[in-house]
Amino acid sequence: MRIAIYGRDFNDTVLPYVQEIFNHLSEHNIQPVLYSRFKTSLHGKIKLPANTVIFHNHKELKEHADVLLSLGGDGTLLDTLSLIRNSGIPVIGINFGRLGFLASINKNEIKSALNALINQEFTLDTRSLLTLESDNNLFGEENFALNDITIHRRDNSAMMIIHASMNNEFINSYWADGLIIATPTGSTAYSLSCGGPIIYPDSENFVVTPIAPHNLNVRPVVVPDDNELSFEVEARESKFLVSCDSRTVTVERSVKITIKKADFCINLIRLNNETYLNTLRNKLLWGIDTRNY
Repeated sequence: MRIAIYGRDFNDTVLPYVQEIFNHLSEHNIQPVLYSRFKTSLHGKIKLPANTVIFHNHKELKEHADVLLSLGGDGTLLDTLSLIRNSGIPVIGINFGRLGFLASINKNEIKSALNALINQEFTLDTRSLLTLESDNNLFGEENFALNDITIHRRDNSAMMIIHASMNNEFINSYWADGLIIATPTGSTAYSLSCGGPIIYPDSENFVVTPIAPHNLNVRPVVVPDDNELSFEVEARESKFLVSCDSRTVTVERSVKITIKKADFCINLIRLNNETYLNTLRNKLLWGIDTRNY
């Protein structure tokens, strides 16, 4: 098995865990395939195996890796989408961050997780993505999102009006700070913090969640993912922001945005002792009230 490794700069307190990963792979004669920028950030801090292979982009990743190991939080794992794209390479995340819905492996469980990975004791959890289309080709070839696509005002601007349609049928004009279009995977992220529902991963739908709506009777709407959503913005400011997961661009308000289900999916590795409901209970602290026992 060829295991690629991706990460960002992070606190030096987690370096022993990073070293543990490379040591464990060496013990099992697994040749690590390391992202070039991550290798630069580790220079002088970690002892890498002599046979480490370096990759620089999504094409080289596809040539050299069977799985991708993400070191960090959920944001780091979301970054890997730009490298995985439509290759089908599965990804697993070791959580060096905080909550960790996607990067669900605790850093104290590294050895057991790597053993399960090496012995192929896992299942693939296929997740749908969103794709964004616009007149000016926003985000170029990286116009997809695993969690959500968000339309929102700039920090110094007033509330905006977002005219939303589904399959060319008018839905609503949202007077709000913005609008989140989330996948089931992203339903536990930004959308949840804005009052959106938790959606089971294979539900085959999206949720449209307003951010701080002016009209309090406006609520999140769940729609089947075979529909096409389109949005036009009306605002005092000439520009607004659009985000695909953690990537953000500034957009002229005249730009019309279309969002639909992407024509490819992402494979998350789920170890055999993991379930989605178990992750929900642990991360959202369900049952922590002692009266539930």
